[in-house]
Amino acid sequence: MFTIAATGFLVSCGSGGAIVSPPIGNIDSTPLKTQELTEEQAKNWKDYDLVTDTIPGMSINKAYTEILKGKKGKTVIVAVIDSGIDVEHEDLDDVIWTNEDEIPNNGKDDDNNGYIDDIHGWNFLGDIVDENLEYERIVRDKAMLPADMVAKAQKEYDKKVEEAAQQKAFYEQQIAAVKGFDAKLEAATGKEDYTLEDVNAVDAGDDQELVQAKGIAGRVFPQYESFKALIGLLQDEVDGLTALLNGDKIKTNYRKDILNDDPYTWDTPVYGNNEYSGPDPEKADAFHGTHVAGIIAAERDNGLGVNGVANNVEIMVLRAVSQADEYDKDIAKAIRYAADNGATVINGSFGKYHSTNPEWVWEAIKYAESKDVLFVNAAGNEGIDTDFTQVYPQDQELAGAEISDNFITVGALNYEYGSGLLANFSNYGKSSVDVFAPGVAIYSTAPNNEYRNAGGTSMAAPATAGVAAVIRSQYPKLTAAQVKQVIMDSGLTTSARVVLGGNAEDMKPFGETTVSGKMVNLYNALILASKM
Repeated sequence: MFTIAATGFLVSCGSGGAIVSPPIGNIDSTPLKTQELTEEQAKNWKDYDLVTDTIPGMSINKAYTEILKGKKGKTVIVAVIDSGIDVEHEDLDDVIWTNEDEIPNNGKDDDNNGYIDDIHGWNFLGDIVDENLEYERIVRDKAMLPADMVAKAQKEYDKKVEEAAQQKAFYEQQIAAVKGFDAKLEAATGKEDYTLEDVNAVDAGDDQELVQAKGIAGRVFPQYESFKALIGLLQDEVDGLTALLNGDKIKTNYRKDILNDDPYTWDTPVYGNNEYSGPDPEKADAFHGTHVAGIIAAERDNGLGVNGVANNVEIMVLRAVSQADEYDKDIAKAIRYAADNGATVINGSFGKYHSTNPEWVWEAIKYAESKDVLFVNAAGNEGIDTDFTQVYPQDQELAGAEISDNFITVGALNYEYGSGLLANFSNYGKSSVDVFAPGVAIYSTAPNNEYRNAGGTSMAAPATAGVAAVIRSQYPKLTAAQVKQVIMDSGLTTSARVVLGGNAEDMKPFGETTVSGKMVNLYNALILASKM
C-alpha cells in the first residue's frame, strides 16, 4: 500500500480560496468536555468539531461551512448492502438511485444485467427475514461441509446453548427493572412518550426510586431514545435465546423453504426480487439499512429530520443481510452488482465469525477494486481485538497480507473524549481496524418517516462511507485506494490511553488500536484530498 506525504497537507484548498481554519492532527492539548451534551448536541454529535466543540465528531459542519459552501461536485452512487431500505422515507426519497436503463415494472430485464425490474437495486433475500447464524447453519448442514469447519462451528454452538439459559434469565431481569423505571417516569411526567427533557424537569425530592430512574434514563436515552425502545430490544434477545434453547431455530432452513436457492452453489438462476424494504408492509425489518442510508445521505438542509454526511449522493439498495448472519453468496453477488452498476462506494455494516465460502467474497472485493470501488466495512461489536480473531468480511486472513487496497475497516467512537473515547462494544486491532468514526447514539432515519438513535460499528461505517462519498464527489479523479489513504492519513490522533471493550482494567494508547491511529475527519480529509 502506498502512503501520502504529510508535507502536502497545507492550509489552502485548491482553487476554492483560503481555508479559514488550519487542519488539526494531534488533539492531545484539546481540553476534555466537562458538561453533558445538550439534546441537540447529542442528536448530531457526529457533525461537531473536536477542537471547537470538544466533541469527537468528524467536523462535518465545519467542512460544509468553510470548504464545501458553493461547491457542486459530481454525483456519487453509494451501494448500501444491508437489511433493506425504506425508499419512500421523506428524508431519503430524493437520494435513492434509479437504474435509468430499466423500465419500471414491465417484467423484463431491459438492461440485460440479469435482474428484472431492478429499479433501485436488488433484494437478494427475497421474502426472508429471519435466519440462522452461520455456525448454526454449519452444524445443520454438516454433512456437506468440511470437517474442520463443522468442528469449529459445533464448539461455538455448544457454548452458546450452555450460556443461553443464564443469559435469558439476565435479560428477563433487565426487562422487569426497565419496565419499573418506565412506569415510574410515566407517572412522574404524566406522559407515555416522555423525553429526556421531561425527565430532567421532574423534581424527584426524597423518592430514591425516582432518583434512580432519572439517573438511568440519563444514561439510556442518548443511545436507545426511550425505555420502551430498550425493552423491545431486550425482548428480542429473550425470544432469540428461547428459540436457541428449544432447538427450534437450527431445525429451520429459511433459505430452502422461502427462497429455494442453494447458498453453497455459485452458479444458480437469479434469485430474489425488487422489494427493497423486505416483505413486511410495516417495513420494520428495514430499520438497520434505513438508518445506515440516512447517516450517509439523508437529504441535507431540507428542513426535515437529519442531515446525511454526504450531498451529491445516490443510494443503491442491496438487501442481503437478514436478522442473523448473511450468506457469503449474497454478499459477493451484491458487491458485484454494485461494481457493475455504477457504485463507487459500498457500505457493509455487517459481519460474522464463521464463513463457508469466504473466497467468493474476497474475489468480489478484488473485482470491486478492478472497477475502482471503495468498500467500507464495519469492524464488529464484540469489543475484541480482531488481530487475533478472524472476522468476515475482511481483506486479509489472520496475520496475512491484505488482498486489496480498496477495503477500509471502521471501529466506533464514543462521544466522550478521553479514556472512554472508544465505544465499549467496538472491535479494534492494530493490523485489522483501519480507522475509528462516531458510532454511539447516532440519530438517523427509520422506516415510515421516523427518526431514531442507534449505536454500533454499523453506524461508524456509513459515517466513513459518507466522508468517502464527499471526497469522490469533489475529487473524482482520486482512485478508491487514494480515497482510503486520504481518510486514514487525514484523521485526528491522540496519545491518550483508552479503555478497550468496556473493561476499565484493559487500556492501551489509542494509536495501538488501529492501523492508522486516526479518527475520521471530513474537514481534514478534504484539505488533504485537494493536494493529491
